[in-house]
Parts: sequence; C-alpha cells; structure tokens
Amino acid sequence: MSSGFDVKDTIMQIKPYVPGESKMDTDKPIRQLAANEAPLGASPKAIEAAQGSVAQLNRYPEGGAVALREKIGERFGFPAEQLICGAGSDEIIALICQAFTSEGSEVLYSQHGFLMYKISALAAGATPVSAPESDLRMDVDSMIDAMTENTRIVFVANPNNPTGSYSTKAELERLHAALPEDALLVIDAAYSEYVDAEAYSDGSDLVAQNKNVVMTRTFSKLFGLAALRIGWAYGSKEVIDILNRVRGPFNVSVPAQAAATAALDDWDWAMDAKHLNNRLLPAVTQRLRGMGLTVYDSVGNFILIDFSDADRATAADAFLRSEGIIGRGVAGYGLPTCLRMTIGTEDDMDVLTQALTRFIESESA
Repeated sequence: MSSGFDVKDTIMQIKPYVPGESKMDTDKPIRQLAANEAPLGASPKAIEAAQGSVAQLNRYPEGGAVALREKIGERFGFPAEQLICGAGSDEIIALICQAFTSEGSEVLYSQHGFLMYKISALAAGATPVSAPESDLRMDVDSMIDAMTENTRIVFVANPNNPTGSYSTKAELERLHAALPEDALLVIDAAYSEYVDAEAYSDGSDLVAQNKNVVMTRTFSKLFGLAALRIGWAYGSKEVIDILNRVRGPFNVSVPAQAAATAALDDWDWAMDAKHLNNRLLPAVTQRLRGMGLTVYDSVGNFILIDFSDADRATAADAFLRSEGIIGRGVAGYGLPTCLRMTIGTEDDMDVLTQALTRFIESESA
C-alpha cells in the first residue's frame, strides 16, 4: 500500500491500534468491560488535585515531573533520578523503540503480547518478531530461540494482557541472562499491583542489578487515571538519560502530574480497589467455569473467556452487547475464539454472569 508520501516502509505495515469501545446505542445501562479500567474510579483526592490544577492552564507542566517522580520513588523505593514519566506507559514503550532501534533492528515479544510492541517497533523502523507461547504464557525457550544478533529490545508483559498469565522471577532472570550483549529487556508491569503470587517479580529487582533492564508501569489501571494518560518507568541512569533526550519537554500534563501524585498519597483507595478485584476475580471465574465456559487463570483485573469457536465468540459478543455489556474481542491478538472482560463492580459481574447464562440457554433453544 502506498501513501503517496516518502515514509518508512514499516509505517505502512502498521494496523492502527483499535481501543476497546465505550459507547453504543442502547436503552440499557452500559457495562463498559472492554478496557480493563478501574471500576471504583479514581481516588477522590486525585480528582480534587486534578480539578485544582486547571486554574493555571496557561502554564506549562513541570518538564521533568520532579514532584511526581519523587513521590513514586518514595512509595516504591526507587531512586527518583532513575525514573521517567510519560503520557501513559504507551509513550514510554514508543520512546524506547525510538531510542534503541534502527533499520535492521529486531524487537522481540511473545505471541499474545501487547499490540503496542509491534506498532512501536514498526513506527521506529525496526522489525517486530513474535515468539510462540506455551499454554498462553511467555515461553523462555521460544524467546531465546527467536533472539538473533539483530535483537535490540525484548518486551515481556508481566502480567500479560489479554491472557492474564504471568512470568516468574526465575523465568525473567533466565531470559535476561540469554540477551544479546547490546539488547534491552523491557518488563511491562502495567498490572503488577494486582499480583500477589510469591514467584512473581515486577522486574524492579532486575533493574536494580543491571543496566539493560527497564520496568514500565501505569496509573491507568489500579489508580483509575486512564483519561489523564500517565505512566512511568524505572531503569538505569544510562537508559533514563537516553529516554529523556528523546521525550517531549512537556510530555505529562499538569492535571496528570497532580492527580498521580495525590493518588499515591491515597493508598487506602488503591488497596480498596485491589481488594475488590481480589474478591471478585476468583468468584467470577468459578461461576463462569461452572456454566461450562473455559476461563483462563488470570492475575490481572480481567478474565479471558474461550468460547472454543470464533463464530460462537462473535455470537456471544453480539448477545452481550444486546444486554448493554461491552467486552473486548481479541482476534487482533491471535485469539479469535476469546473475549476479554474487565472485572468490574459486583453488580457488573452479576449482570455479566446472568447474561452469559441466558446466552448459553439461547444456544439450545
């Protein structure tokens, strides 16, 4: 396909990212379960901070997000000078590809990894490479087999979206040990706050011990600030220095910085959101499995339901929409038989399970 402009060939290979829908024409209450958003919303303190910041919309943001970086460092125990903030972790992923790849470079990720890895690689002129997964989990051996002398970045979503699976600390360590000398391991830990598994690592321990590891995080999920586009990363001083050279000087808005800082101070609100998810995730999984549906184990704030057949998944999606429920088809991730559903409020989950019960009954009618 030709655009008529002189652009990188890889740009024209990009299939633009299609986000989960949030609106549809219906008289029923809409249950938005497509985007893994926080069902309790943002902390009231974060909302108040964002609202209070708009009185000075004529002023540029603090370019280095200094106060926010210091607050992140204080909350999680990381040196502020080794942190960078971005317009969502998506921007940081794009900056990493821009800074550390060139034509001929390869960007490696697992089979069902976040779509932005491929998009960001192609936008930077690099070659995306996908390694097969095993049982919907990142397979270290497959990733190692896919590495070449041209591999410059290896992305691992931990936990992974949309599968809900996670990689252990030992697996990340083995993967890192196999990296080419000039490659960077990027651990996308957007859903890490939800995980309590003993074998899990968000990657921060590897960052502390190595120069070539970056961990990315976000305020979009647990903290409920998706609308403000605010994420961050922890890396070595060398890597953060390079990323600061390519990021925009005012890339994080004033309301985003204010809200994120306040959200970290309202830790009880974040933990309430986590406890709600911890309670509903296994309960909903069990209820759906009891109905005969295949639901994969998840450690995030979402579940992946496998309907075994692509047409059946499409029919289930249409039925749920007729009930006012917006889920997420994941054919773009290579999972055409599945739908991903956010763990919402208790009422959301009751409506979802009741609707799926009616869908199954309709199949045999």
